[in-house]
Amino acid sequence: MILYLSTFILAFLLSVYLTPLFRQAALKFGIVDKPDRSLKKQSEPVPYLGGLAVYLSFLLTTGFIYQYSREVLGILLAGAIIVILGLIDDFGVLSPKVKLFGQFVAACVLVKASIYIKLSVLPIWVAIPVTVVWVMAITNAFNLIDIMDGLASGVGAIAALILVIVNYRSGKELIVPLSIALAGSLMGFLRYNFRPARIYLGDTGSLFIGLMLAALSMNGAYTRVSLFGVIAPLLILGVPIFDMLLVIYIRCRRGIPIMHGSPDHFALRLRKWRLTVEQTVLSSYASATILGLLALILVRTDTTSAMFLAFGVLLISLAIAYYLKKIDMTL
Repeated sequence: MILYLSTFILAFLLSVYLTPLFRQAALKFGIVDKPDRSLKKQSEPVPYLGGLAVYLSFLLTTGFIYQYSREVLGILLAGAIIVILGLIDDFGVLSPKVKLFGQFVAACVLVKASIYIKLSVLPIWVAIPVTVVWVMAITNAFNLIDIMDGLASGVGAIAALILVIVNYRSGKELIVPLSIALAGSLMGFLRYNFRPARIYLGDTGSLFIGLMLAALSMNGAYTRVSLFGVIAPLLILGVPIFDMLLVIYIRCRRGIPIMHGSPDHFALRLRKWRLTVEQTVLSSYASATILGLLALILVRTDTTSAMFLAFGVLLISLAIAYYLKKIDMTL
């Protein structure tokens, strides 16, 4: 337990120390997110490179504390690929196709390191493609949700903390410190990223968070009590998944390319409705926490109860999506 607490504190302190340094570097070299009066409505340019601070805090912490295994090295290598990919994308010189291909390579690295979905009901030739789709989907989901101060970093920190409990219960002693280091790094960064944000994650950070959570959420022994426990990762990462599906649905209905930016995100729709930025972000934190707790209950629940719980969450999600879709974003 002392090791786990030390991991969190070290990651948190490193992030608190490194984030202002990367902010200064981003301002010095002009690596900033400029207002465009459309989707980017901040009053002044905000520096990127926050994702590098999160990544370096995470990497240094694991380097000090960790005993590396094949799986851990695979996760770190995949994370490094995504960070490099995101950094290039932050400079605006990466096409969507190349970005997706890089994510595919990172997912394949995870599979090669034996980090893939392992269910007795899934043959390996099905499990591996499903794993690649899962990793790419969650990676992009966090990239999409990073549209408001503190949103992606806070939701990511909550998900990482829930995964600490899941992996600890499952006896994944080599994975628990990774989840703790990620949570500590994000919470340290959140000090500078909550409204008014002084630095952004950038694609470097949002893609890295997504990939890490996708990797850490696999194989958490969710199905020991009931096969319906397989739904637990969907709940733990429910907020970004909900936003991704809502955006895809609305953009497809409007004939807009999925990778094209538009104000279709649930957070922007809540802002348009009546909530402030702080209220929207805190509501998202609350939703992520509730869904995470429901996931912890789900993995210890019998099949019938798990079915009712999952069905209830689905109905509520559809109802929320229906009302959010009705909000007029053109005015």
